[in-house]
Amino acid sequence: MWQLFQFPLCPFSRKVRLLLSEKGIAYDLRRENPWDGREEFLGLNPAGRTPVLHNEERGITLVDSRAICEYFEETVDKSPMIVGTAANRAEIRRLVALFDENFYCDVTEPMMNERMRKRLFMRAPPDSRLLRDAMRLANEHLDYLDYLIDNRPWLAGAQMSLADLTAAAQISVADYLGGIDWTGHEQARGWYSVFKSRPSFRPLLAERMDVIQPPRHYADVNA
Repeated sequence: MWQLFQFPLCPFSRKVRLLLSEKGIAYDLRRENPWDGREEFLGLNPAGRTPVLHNEERGITLVDSRAICEYFEETVDKSPMIVGTAANRAEIRRLVALFDENFYCDVTEPMMNERMRKRLFMRAPPDSRLLRDAMRLANEHLDYLDYLIDNRPWLAGAQMSLADLTAAAQISVADYLGGIDWTGHEQARGWYSVFKSRPSFRPLLAERMDVIQPPRHYADVNA
């Protein structure tokens, strides 16, 4: 059995969970707080970051969300997520990088710093300027999502792909932390509502942090 070491508000863990669920791969969920620095976890990933996927029976440990997703693309035929022509596959990978890197640095990471890490570890209030900047950049990213959905059924083309899973995972964390204003983004909101209705996404929407609660619309598939 695969064991997925993950943190609930880690967007990269969420991406892997979505992919495993879409492909019908069974796994045992293990919560890992990266800041704990557990010796067992560092033995699996010396970098101390989630997600990590481990299968003791097979002697396999997979680290890094992109590497994990590519591994299952190569080994599991069900529900392929990097598909199409070489150009289309390149477009999927471009969008995966865009959301894993740009959206994360612009929006998800500062929201996590200000609304989660400061509260849990520093007992300090968030910096309102940094929050405003993150929400402004989130709005710009949603503009781009609107453009993509205006021109394609899914973000990278004719069918759902790893690009959609990656974007939805990042957005879901930012949305949990109150960093997404859907006003004026009907295309992006409609696309995201489809994701919120998928069986693979429902467990993510049901999870709650102990001291940090999401806005009311977070788990509403119609919001």
